[in-house]
Amino acid sequence: MAGRRTMGQTTRRKRAPEGTNNGRVHVRKGDRVKVIRGNFAGQEGTVLRVLPKENRVVIEGVNLRKRHMRPTQENPEGGIVTFEAPLHASNVMLIDPATGDPTRVRHHVDEDGTKERISARSGNAIPTPKAGKV
Repeated sequence: MAGRRTMGQTTRRKRAPEGTNNGRVHVRKGDRVKVIRGNFAGQEGTVLRVLPKENRVVIEGVNLRKRHMRPTQENPEGGIVTFEAPLHASNVMLIDPATGDPTRVRHHVDEDGTKERISARSGNAIPTPKAGKV
């Protein structure tokens, strides 16, 4: 039977087709973003993880899911665990730190070869988030 799963088998994760985003996402870990589409539209949070191959991001406090965990040696009590599930990267916009508004991102390469992100709305440079902060 096509599509039938037996015990122990899981479904495969959907991945972006080859060459669609080449492993690039417009936000980085530590960025403040706003959700613009879906059930969590309007919520803001910090990017905890970026999954470039799946074109998804995990945002702090957004898209909370619950999973029922059975007791194991690591977690002897088991119970219900709450965690943040990934959102598609196209559903979030970077928040400009200067104005606090969501913005698209442009890239500029200086004469010395350094790249910087520019806010499309205000034209200000967007600083690189500190990785140790998150």
